[in-house]
Amino acid sequence: MLALLHLIAAINTWVLRLGRQLAAAGLALMVVVILAQVFFRYVLNDALAWPDEAARFLMLWMTGLTAPSAFRWGGFVAIDALPRALPARASSILTLLLLAMSLMVLVAGIRHGYAHTTGFGGRFDSSSLRIPLDWFGGEAVRVKLRYMYASLWVGAILLASVNVELILREIARLAGRGDALPSDDAPPIMLEAE
Repeated sequence: MLALLHLIAAINTWVLRLGRQLAAAGLALMVVVILAQVFFRYVLNDALAWPDEAARFLMLWMTGLTAPSAFRWGGFVAIDALPRALPARASSILTLLLLAMSLMVLVAGIRHGYAHTTGFGGRFDSSSLRIPLDWFGGEAVRVKLRYMYASLWVGAILLASVNVELILREIARLAGRGDALPSDDAPPIMLEAE
């Protein structure tokens, strides 16, 4: 089981690092898009149609790509008074139960995300977001909404992968193998609430 945990942890570490880098690039691009909109709207008095849609697109993807890292590091808001009050073994069992329920919700999210991405709604084009191939002699291509909706699907897949890793970590702790757990790739300084 520890070999499987190490494999999943290594894959999650690599994929989540890539996701955080893509999200950082998306954040930078989103700032540029919003600043362009502010400039065109308030300086030139000629608002562009596409920046709001582009910013929403980028924000959805940033959320889908960074939420799994936050989940892995315990960065979500948690009510942990009960687990802290319980003995270690009972706390681990409660944590496993909660992670199992979370996994069921995430599997449903994966199914719904896939259905929404590939279904009827995903076939529509964005009202204002286009790939400007006409700048290079081609024809502008309207962006399909499925590329925006896919952020839910990808985010749920990544969250489920992290959830499986967290379940295996908790089982290892219950088995007394907490000292053999792989790194979770958390930043060296994590701020914790007191």
